[in-house]
Amino acid sequence: MVPAWNEEAAVGETVREIRAALPDTDILVVSDGSTDRTAEVAKRAGALVLDLPYNLGVGGAMRAGFRYAVRHDYDAAVQVDADGQHDPTEVPALLAELGRADVVIGARFAEGGGEYKARGPRKWAMSVLAVVLSWVAKTKLTDTTSGFKASGRRALPLFAEYYPVEYLGDTIESLVIAVRAGCAIVQVPAHMRPRRAGTPSHSPIKSTVYLFRAGFALLLALIRKWNVSVRNEEPAVAAGVGLVQKEAAR
Repeated sequence: MVPAWNEEAAVGETVREIRAALPDTDILVVSDGSTDRTAEVAKRAGALVLDLPYNLGVGGAMRAGFRYAVRHDYDAAVQVDADGQHDPTEVPALLAELGRADVVIGARFAEGGGEYKARGPRKWAMSVLAVVLSWVAKTKLTDTTSGFKASGRRALPLFAEYYPVEYLGDTIESLVIAVRAGCAIVQVPAHMRPRRAGTPSHSPIKSTVYLFRAGFALLLALIRKWNVSVRNEEPAVAAGVGLVQKEAAR
């Protein structure tokens, strides 16, 4: 599942790279109200495309993708950024952990996770989030804002209905919702690569704003009352590999 907003310069190569690494998968690009040729380029590269009429943000695009996955009876969905920063050859490592968890995070700061470095206010925010959400999830999490995640069969209907659309809700609050619904969360090491195109959004001012926004998002996630639950069943074991993976019997 590839959320994309105005990523025509990168999304085609990203789709082709995913297809080369995972030839038996379905690739869904959610064009989040893009005003460029993102949807067209993704289709030409061989992806399924949800072309949203308005920009909803990453959370809204992901919720639409989860609803697509539930409607078409998939077992798992893996979020991969359209800008090429995630390595699709690492998707099988995430899917392999769905045998013991419902949500698997590709963690940039885990042992073996490469040389990605955060600095200044962004690093402080990520460190605090990791400590608090590790306590909430009762397991060690080092990279709670990672956008590289696998969601299993129990988490899919939960996220299809409740996936947050607010800023940073797609990372921080989604994990809180998953934990409160009884989902198990684990992480595996993952590597972060440079963007294929476009300009990174980091700057000292934006990093400081990020610090305050992250703190507010965490506070909101912890105080909100979510009446959520998942089906009482064991986490689904992924059969084979896939970006968005259908039930083995299908």
